[in-house]
Amino acid sequence: MNENIATVWELVADAVPGATAMVQGDRRLAWAELDERAARLAAALAAGGVGKGSRVAVDLYNCVEYLEVVYATLKLRAVPINVNYRYQEGELVYLLDDADAEVVVFHGSLAPRLVAAAPRCKRWPRLVEVPAGAAVVAEAEEYEGLVAGHAPAQRLERSGDDELILYTGGTTGYPKGVVWRHEDVLGPPIAVNGWLAFDLAVPPSAAAAAALAAGAVAAGREPRSLPAAPLMHTTALFKSLATLLLGGCVVFAGSRSLDADELCRLIEAERVVDLSIVGDAFARPLLAALEAAAAAGHPYDCSSVRRVGSAGVRWSPEVKAGLARFLPEATFTDILASTEGGPYALAVTRPGEDPRTTHPRLTPNGRILDELDHDVPPGSGRQGVLAATGSMPVGYLNDPERTARTWRVVDGVRHVISGDMATIDADGNVTLLGRGSEVVNTGGEKVFVEEVEQVVLTHPGVADVVVVGVPDERLGHRVVALVAPHPDGRLTERDVVDHVGAVLADHKRPRQVLFVDAVRRSPSGKADRSWAKATAAAAPPA
Repeated sequence: MNENIATVWELVADAVPGATAMVQGDRRLAWAELDERAARLAAALAAGGVGKGSRVAVDLYNCVEYLEVVYATLKLRAVPINVNYRYQEGELVYLLDDADAEVVVFHGSLAPRLVAAAPRCKRWPRLVEVPAGAAVVAEAEEYEGLVAGHAPAQRLERSGDDELILYTGGTTGYPKGVVWRHEDVLGPPIAVNGWLAFDLAVPPSAAAAAALAAGAVAAGREPRSLPAAPLMHTTALFKSLATLLLGGCVVFAGSRSLDADELCRLIEAERVVDLSIVGDAFARPLLAALEAAAAAGHPYDCSSVRRVGSAGVRWSPEVKAGLARFLPEATFTDILASTEGGPYALAVTRPGEDPRTTHPRLTPNGRILDELDHDVPPGSGRQGVLAATGSMPVGYLNDPERTARTWRVVDGVRHVISGDMATIDADGNVTLLGRGSEVVNTGGEKVFVEEVEQVVLTHPGVADVVVVGVPDERLGHRVVALVAPHPDGRLTERDVVDHVGAVLADHKRPRQVLFVDAVRRSPSGKADRSWAKATAAAAPPA
């Protein structure tokens, strides 16, 4: 659909003005109010010079204001920039300079590091604060004052070529800005999360999308989604965009970190239909909360959930099976995708199916390519890299060399090359091995750390794990597993090593197991491998 996201939202707002667009705590925002507030904020931003192509950074926790800022920015044909709210001063300076951000909208609790970073930026950004209390940063304008102090901006003619820039931290190095056109975002990234997930055909135009939304609201079938992960993570943002494009309602938790019981209460109270998580980092605490409430005799009513989607990190079949006991009507979709594109493969478990028997399968646009850019034959046992055609980003911001490596022409067609290694069996089932950069060379043998992590996680005594390689005088590197055990278990190093050895080759068994209270992860659920490597390197060799 060659359209602009803001234009679609405006037509949806016209079609369903009284429907609820967002909920957080006691606050409920109707579509007409969302559109007016975003238009007022757009006018305030425009008065300061924001226009087509300007970059507006969003440094907020999950909240109504986050999507208001995105909407206001898109109304002006400007470009929203996601900021990881955990970034410290130096990281903020890098990102704001790289994005050439003209404005930063930030939460008041994040003010100290941002106020320290702003003077170091090449361009001193305009600061807009969503207050955390009574105090307002002297250098910043107050968010609600800007909204109240301006008449709504007039609607513009826009283009599907207008841009979104999504920063992704990856596993190492500084964050990278991935440049998407609206037209491409409205392809598979939104379609898989939105229309297709509700068994609807992708609408051909903004007017057709608004008509679908109006029909869904009239029938009481509009989606109600709960993004459990931070909106600065692509998974949660795309799910929220898709929900609004369908005329639905986005439900936000109030906590700034994962509170599984709060998620369960919100699902029950708001009759959430669509839950967006990021792998086991979110699914395991959610399952524990459901089990604890049931054991205490006051189970949560989560029967409204029809879809649970995850992307970006590992979501183990055993945890899906546990959730299925409490969400019997839900379809579980594990999406192998990245900020750079995809989806490459999907694992879909429908109600009544055993998640332990479903496996990822390539999407129609997905491929596994060998080192010569040929398709890896199913059942060959050979390894390749996941790739996909179709809608995809323009490339990385300010990095043509990395762009050329990640988006390549294969067989005359542009592909996104994920960097994730995989195999495919004779039945078409895909096994994800992990990033090529996350390979441990131990004694001349290559070990993909994610493959080992997947096996360790199947042990009932393991709550979480990250596997890394550390230098070893004899082997070059040795495989080390940092394991967070369940608190009520009696897990030993031998238990873990033997469990892996029963499934994988001997050289893939951890040479050392370190028990930790918790595996450090980013807000998006990705393991902090730098921390893991430092922890493993500091431990005495086994």
